[in-house]
Amino acid sequence: MLISIQCPLPGGVGQAGPGLQRPVRRHISNASPVIVMSFFGFWENHPFSVKTHTESADAGGNFILSYHTPLTPLFFSFCCFYLRQVRDIHIGHYIHTMHGGGSSMKRLLTWATLVGSMSAVTKAACPFADPNYHLAKRDEGASQQTENILEEYEVDDSNAYMSSDVGGPMEDQNSLKAGYRGSTLMEDWIFRQKIQHFDHERIPERAVHARGAGAHGTFTSYADWSNITAASFLGGAGKKTPVFVRFSTVAGSRGSADTARDVHGFATRFYTDEGNFDIVGNNIPVFFIQDAIRFPDLIHSVKPSPDNEVPQAATAHDSAWDFFSQQPSTMHTLFWAMSGNGIPRSYRHMDGFGVHTFRFVTDDGNSKLIKWHFKTKQGKASLVWEEAQVLAGKNADFHRQDLWDAIESGNGPEWELSVQIVDEEKALAFGFDLLDPTKIIPEELAPLVPLGIMKLDRNPTNYFAETEQVMYQPGHIVRGVDFTEDPLLQGRLFSYLDTQLNRNQGGPNFEQIPINRPVSPVHNNNRDGAGQMLIHKNVYPYTPNTLNGGYPLQANQTHGKGFFTAPNRIVDGKLVRALSPTFDDHWSQPRLFYNSLTRVEQQFLINAIRFEASHLKNEQVKKNVLEQINRVSNDVAKRVAVALGLEAPAPDPAFYHNNVTAGLSIFNGTLPTIATLRVGVLASSFNDGSLAQARELKEQLSKEGVVVTVVGEVLKEGVGQTYSAADATGYDAVVVTDGAEGLLTGGKNSPLFPAGRPGQILVDSYRWGKPVAAVGENAGQALEQTVGVSRGQDEGVVVGEGVEQVVKGVEEGLRVFRYLGRFAVDEGAE
Repeated sequence: MLISIQCPLPGGVGQAGPGLQRPVRRHISNASPVIVMSFFGFWENHPFSVKTHTESADAGGNFILSYHTPLTPLFFSFCCFYLRQVRDIHIGHYIHTMHGGGSSMKRLLTWATLVGSMSAVTKAACPFADPNYHLAKRDEGASQQTENILEEYEVDDSNAYMSSDVGGPMEDQNSLKAGYRGSTLMEDWIFRQKIQHFDHERIPERAVHARGAGAHGTFTSYADWSNITAASFLGGAGKKTPVFVRFSTVAGSRGSADTARDVHGFATRFYTDEGNFDIVGNNIPVFFIQDAIRFPDLIHSVKPSPDNEVPQAATAHDSAWDFFSQQPSTMHTLFWAMSGNGIPRSYRHMDGFGVHTFRFVTDDGNSKLIKWHFKTKQGKASLVWEEAQVLAGKNADFHRQDLWDAIESGNGPEWELSVQIVDEEKALAFGFDLLDPTKIIPEELAPLVPLGIMKLDRNPTNYFAETEQVMYQPGHIVRGVDFTEDPLLQGRLFSYLDTQLNRNQGGPNFEQIPINRPVSPVHNNNRDGAGQMLIHKNVYPYTPNTLNGGYPLQANQTHGKGFFTAPNRIVDGKLVRALSPTFDDHWSQPRLFYNSLTRVEQQFLINAIRFEASHLKNEQVKKNVLEQINRVSNDVAKRVAVALGLEAPAPDPAFYHNNVTAGLSIFNGTLPTIATLRVGVLASSFNDGSLAQARELKEQLSKEGVVVTVVGEVLKEGVGQTYSAADATGYDAVVVTDGAEGLLTGGKNSPLFPAGRPGQILVDSYRWGKPVAAVGENAGQALEQTVGVSRGQDEGVVVGEGVEQVVKGVEEGLRVFRYLGRFAVDEGAE
């Protein structure tokens, strides 16, 4: 098939050659590579061009460009589309000749007729025929051309009022509520527009909580709790309910590191016999904001900068701290995240919380306010910041691998599910509002009531099908549990459903995906939609009906054991777009949290803020940060100011107090179990005595469920890892065997591992507060020389004559987990 394009040229054919050297062309984005991308220019050099073409002139001096190609209707349509896009070309005039035969020719004539009918839309002259047309214009830089094209789409938000997507001025910082402490209203189009747009910003990856790991397990109720809730899964002693739990970070993408400093998601699904129930919480009991309408602002501020996508999974940048300093409700969660709670040792070593206040409702309709707590049975433990940073580079999958390995070894983690219970009339009795999601209820005011135990004991068969496709939402609720008017919870009830619709490519049937299906039967009138997996036999999908006997029947409080809203819930108030004044204290509880930490934990928190704030570029943001911190503690503000080279602010004591509460410190106790903790045994592959000692250490420590890795120069029987692959981040304690001391003090580099690696493992372990030990005098001296401490100066440094003595000391050290006396504290710290 031949396409010939006729174009009259000034001065005849002789002037055509140079003209055709100009890159007069338009690139069509995303076009198939088999389609010609240029009609003019250096065709020979274009990797996807049609190679066969001829150039000639007719008797009238018109230049003829002919291309030979197998011409399908699709290709022909593209050619016509392209030619109409090139400036001044009239397709009706310049499709000059077409050669072909048979049925192909008939199809082409049909396409030609169609294009010819459209040709009147664009009328002009060929650019080569105009002697005043300067082809040099087409030589302008592509970037400049693109910039000019995009100018009309640029939005400059400076000196402007907030507006809707259709240009109407508005305010978008408070959702519309029925009274200051009332429910958020469905009519709030501002909230729905803002949160729905945010929900759809990422596809198909989650906008938040993208990086995660999950596991299956079982929840077992301790007792029949029907006196406080009608929830079936809590309705009998020993009653078991399947669960699936997904842990995650919040800000990072799916490819970010597990050990980034962040709030960590702790979402639990109960597959109850009355439907799925989701507690969609975090490892921190409070959140940054008090109204869901501000959630897009929060996430936009902590996400990487939109111009360069930097930094990933980190808040050490201006926009995050600009938001934190302008939104003081963030202070409480921020203090938690800057502590060890932001960098847990593993998912297994952190607590979980429902964050919001919910309601328990009995069959009779009596209700109480509750807070959900998952208390880890492994004990709380965290990394230290430098260790977390090294892990992010050395093993980005550290947490998900840890969870998988623990379950595979038969040491699946456990949490005790508890609640704090408060009478409805006491919602304002504690000096703060229980509807405020930035507040905790100190355990002294409302003790924990243990309800049951949750154990994870089965890993997913397929990560995507289960962990990635599980879709939680707070609206997955069951009889016996009810919502409160917490404005953050109210917004999440809408947002999570909308998000899951988006992640399911707009299809409403995401709850039919196997991991999301309930164990109880589903009967309703929802029909069709993308991804419909059920074959509905009822051809009368509406209510009320007589043709299907009135089924499915309506289930409520008195019939069918249906969900029902607590009967005593009352909404009475003027419609307002504002938060309740009872939410105004943003600084007392961050101080309560800080006061409740140990002295070294307080230093960790301050060092974390120093690290983050030292990355800020804007001086005003730094000052704003100090201003907010100073409302919590002048001591913290002064110590941060020193690191930033700024003047320390004067005390702002309005919210200062010395109160403390239980259960907030990570390091003020010992771990209840050391099973699954990891010990690295430093040995020499070329010393039989060292290897024999390593085997004995492994046998003894393994009795307590400790995972022992023997490290040597090369792999051989009894050696599980080489020094070239080993690192202090991989172990919770390190032991040096007799016979391996030369690797620490020999002073000779080896081609088998990076220079100084064995000693570096020991030094880093010591610096990060981990137990370190040695068997025998020679190894003990090498240890002391390497870490720079004499035995007896540090309880976490163990030197024993034999394996048994060392094993005992290491096990005690693992229970302590970290020896805080090794960490420096600011002089003069309060």
